[in-house]
Amino acid sequence: MEYRKLGHSDLNVSLIALGTMTWGEQNTEAEAHSQLDLALEHGINLVDAAEMYPVPPRPETQGLTEAYIGNWLARSGQRDRIVLATKAAGPASDPKRPGHIRDGQPHFDRKNLTSALDDSLRRLRTDYVDLYQLHWPDRNANYFGQLGYAWSDDAPGSTPIEETLRVLQDFVAAGKVRTIGLSNETPWGVARFLNAAATLGLPRAVSIQNPYSLLNRIYEIALAEFSHREGVGLLAYSPLAFGTLSGKYLDDARPSGARLTLFDRFTRYSNPQVATACRDYVALAREHGMSPAQMALAYVNSRPFVTSNIIGATSIAQLEENLGSLQLRLDDTVLATIEAIHQRQPNPAP
Repeated sequence: MEYRKLGHSDLNVSLIALGTMTWGEQNTEAEAHSQLDLALEHGINLVDAAEMYPVPPRPETQGLTEAYIGNWLARSGQRDRIVLATKAAGPASDPKRPGHIRDGQPHFDRKNLTSALDDSLRRLRTDYVDLYQLHWPDRNANYFGQLGYAWSDDAPGSTPIEETLRVLQDFVAAGKVRTIGLSNETPWGVARFLNAAATLGLPRAVSIQNPYSLLNRIYEIALAEFSHREGVGLLAYSPLAFGTLSGKYLDDARPSGARLTLFDRFTRYSNPQVATACRDYVALAREHGMSPAQMALAYVNSRPFVTSNIIGATSIAQLEENLGSLQLRLDDTVLATIEAIHQRQPNPAP
């Protein structure tokens, strides 16, 4: 396993991180624990969760993912071997966001963040998290696939960034949080968080957890420069674009039990442009004798701005295949063809 520095912190995290958002919905607790056991065997130390998980978010299942991790920690005694990350949910600005968390008003103020963190710590059965992330902005912004910025005033209750950072500073001082990170954040937001930290002596974000895959390379356009110049690395989520880059959904296939078969809310990866690009990427992988999923993950692994590549799996077999991407190095011919495909159909799943 390769390890990379988490921002300017003293933590080193595995290049492959274990994502957990299916635990409690598509995965049982026993399956979640088996994945954690296998991950540790292979050197994975970064485990990423969120208070709203599993996804799709429902009141009946909310918090199960963290509870499964907490029970595993209590059973295994392996707390000191993992870098534990979780996230606080932001406000529900559209129908797909969870409106049931903290009475439907989950802003990043002191009351809300304190409640969110304490509840997460209780479920995780630990007294601290290594990385505490803001799951999405507490303001009007374009994220979760929204291309254009909506020119409108921020919703009532939006918390100023400086206020949020002061709350997080107190969490760090209390020993409940070691480092902080951003998620689904924009260049403007990253700049404001870093500037507030520098000018006011507040905690500095060590990472940005945003989507990144062969189908969505928008991170490269503006945010990658922050990773390079500011040392705020990417924790890449959806590197397989909900499994589409494995090729299993080609020609409108819907395998039994697969995510896009079970749930119709994930339209981000269901447009014709995605199908066209996926067909080309899958064909490229097979032409060179590679697993399409491993090629897609190996590309993400190779990017210099990536700190860790968050893989999710619903089976041990998928997890083992994904881990195999660590041994794969893409040659110049493959990389050039990837760029050609990207130029023909850039970012079909933003």
